Amino acid sequence: MTTQPQAPFAGANALVYGAAKGIGRAVALEFARRGAKVAVADIDEAAARDTAAAIVAAGGEAIGLVANVLSDESVRAAAEAAESAYGAIDILVNNVGGLLNGHPEDIPMSEWQRMMDLNYFAAVRSISLLMPRMQARGSGHIVNTASFAGLYPYAASRIPYAAAKAAVIAMTESLAIYLQPQGIRVSCLIPGPVLTGVLDTMTSWTPDCPMRGPGSELEIKRVDDVAITLANGMRDGKVLIPTDEKAWDIIRRWAASPDAFIQAKIEQFASGDSGLPIVPPAPRR
Repeated sequence: MTTQPQAPFAGANALVYGAAKGIGRAVALEFARRGAKVAVADIDEAAARDTAAAIVAAGGEAIGLVANVLSDESVRAAAEAAESAYGAIDILVNNVGGLLNGHPEDIPMSEWQRMMDLNYFAAVRSISLLMPRMQARGSGHIVNTASFAGLYPYAASRIPYAAAKAAVIAMTESLAIYLQPQGIRVSCLIPGPVLTGVLDTMTSWTPDCPMRGPGSELEIKRVDDVAITLANGMRDGKVLIPTDEKAWDIIRRWAASPDAFIQAKIEQFASGDSGLPIVPPAPRR
């Protein structure tokens, strides 16, 4: 029986793209709590430095870097700055993403392209840069962030986003098959409903277009819990790491009959049930 390698958090050098806010910030903090040195890279340099400062204040090691993941040069510059500060990158996290809403006929071609560039090709860009270095060493861990929207069909109000996240999942699975025999772990964080500010920056291309959700049976997770789920999944050698284990129950229903699953979604949305999770009440102070 082969022993599965574990994510080397203690003493590891981590580079997290998209780590200034939300899930990325929580992941950077959690990795640091487990002993990793973290390069916090984000297009918002001030927020990246703030996250790094929070890690340092808690006794960890971190630097904040600017990175535009749509630019080869910027991604490379951030990686080189991280390597200059800490050495070879042991853990690469691709967490940058963007969202939209609207009927597909209302979404311009430029937005279809932007969703793919931001949610898929941004990860490809950093992987293409750092994967050969991990292969040369025979070690490393690559993490890509996807979404429930790419895991099973429901996101009819944001099809370009769902398609890009499905591509991330497919890429991650195949990379795992290719890279694991070379000593490199590959994982995909798959968030369901999570309390972040992503909706605040979302563009809607169709007036009053309802947001289609992944299912009212799902719980909205906190970013801190998501970071712990990811780190534990990496530690345990998991490839696909959903933020809610109920995702597998939904996948089993879909796999049993994809046509029946899709038809049920059509009927659900037609009935007025948008599939949004129930927002829990705020805790009393």
